[in-house]
Amino acid sequence: MELTGIVPGFKLAPAIILALVLVTFIAVGFTSKVKETEGYWAAGRSIGAFSNGMAIASNWMSAASFMGMAGLVYIQGYYGIGYVMGWTGGYVLLLILMASQIRRFGKYTASDFVGDRFESQYARALSALVTAIISFVYCVGQYKGIGMIFAWIFGWGYSTSVIVGTFCVLAYVLVSGMLGVTKNQIIQYIILICAFLFPLFFIAQKLGFFWAIPQIGYGAATYQCMLSDPNFALPWAVKGVYQWVALTFTLMVGTCGLPHVLMRFYVTPDEKSARWSVVWGLFFIGLLYWSSPAYAAFGKLLNPAGGQAVADVIIVSAAELAGLPVWFVGFLAAGAVSAGFSTVSGLLMSGAAAISHDVYFKIFNPGASQSQQMKVARIGTFVLGMLVILVALKPPALIAQLVAMAFAIAGSAMFPTMLLGIWWSRSNKYGAIAGMSVGLAISLGAMIFMGNAWWATYIPAVGSALVAAPLNALVNIVVSLVTPPPSEEVTKLLKQVHLST
Repeated sequence: MELTGIVPGFKLAPAIILALVLVTFIAVGFTSKVKETEGYWAAGRSIGAFSNGMAIASNWMSAASFMGMAGLVYIQGYYGIGYVMGWTGGYVLLLILMASQIRRFGKYTASDFVGDRFESQYARALSALVTAIISFVYCVGQYKGIGMIFAWIFGWGYSTSVIVGTFCVLAYVLVSGMLGVTKNQIIQYIILICAFLFPLFFIAQKLGFFWAIPQIGYGAATYQCMLSDPNFALPWAVKGVYQWVALTFTLMVGTCGLPHVLMRFYVTPDEKSARWSVVWGLFFIGLLYWSSPAYAAFGKLLNPAGGQAVADVIIVSAAELAGLPVWFVGFLAAGAVSAGFSTVSGLLMSGAAAISHDVYFKIFNPGASQSQQMKVARIGTFVLGMLVILVALKPPALIAQLVAMAFAIAGSAMFPTMLLGIWWSRSNKYGAIAGMSVGLAISLGAMIFMGNAWWATYIPAVGSALVAAPLNALVNIVVSLVTPPPSEEVTKLLKQVHLST
């Protein structure tokens, strides 16, 4: 893959910075080695609200947020703001509707909730399948971002960069599980937010905008962008109102259905910590999301004709074109890699949990020892990592678009099932299985047929949940009402979920 818009070749100072960062991640992973499943899946339920909020933000702010969001605003203008609104608004929904309830349930994964709430191994298996698909699609976008940055710093080919980056992540995830992942995510957040914000001050100053708060200078930069490209700030120049609403809605509900995000609530000591984790997470996320459109506007002024070829690397390109020292740009790239690593580690944990905990242990071998579960978890993590490499070598879309497709699957298949499972006691296993199947089929169909004009207009791949989520919920309700109600045990479980301990 050719990296257009950034200068290729080995860069000594950035390479040293990135090497030190990678060594730190691996060292933290090995010093957090775990041997029991409680530590591997839930970090011993020992992570406080502030730390977990930072880990949530790091887990969340993937290469799609760090690199891809600015790229989408750069190429789509106003329409790209839908990504900012959808991804932040989703955390408000998550805080109100699900965070405390998920933690009170007290298991390890979203599929745990689905399997026990709906008293069905089929529902558990289907939920685990959805989790694996989401993790797979989401990981492809992260691998692309990691590969592009490795290629820029070390001068390697894109394929070599993807493979090396993957094995760096696996080196600490396989050893430390959720405990090491969480500790690394806290470090990764500090690196990525500093790396993202600091260059922005210098770029704004270089271009003559209000540099003390570059996000304010963004307004003046946008006005200048409009002089050369009026479509940059016109609301519906790129796509229509329906597509924008579909995108924003999908990202909001998709946030509430992402398994690797839901898993983070199980690492806290109690439900109060789970709630405050979301509040802190939203604050930490907001620091970066407030700044992405500024990068897009500054990048548009520095490289107005870059187009899609430069979109995914616009933050690095803008820093280079603004004349920042190469070591400073290297720090920015290290932040991008930290963002990608943070999310990949969470996704690999989520995918491994689907394979080992939700399928192997809960369905096929309930008597498995902890060592057997750990072995299957590590094998599953490794296999998932290898499979993602195969697709990431030739990624089918921009980074943020790939991630948005994962959100579409989560919002279409998981969110309505989790929502009704928490808030409507009459929902049963038949309704859950039927609803999830419909939601999954529509979201995957939108991805398969995204080149078709009708699908792209009415059920776009990055906005399919606007159609699929309501249909999922409707099917769940109708099927549940015409089939036997859940047992008394489910009623007791929901009381546990809704009452404070």
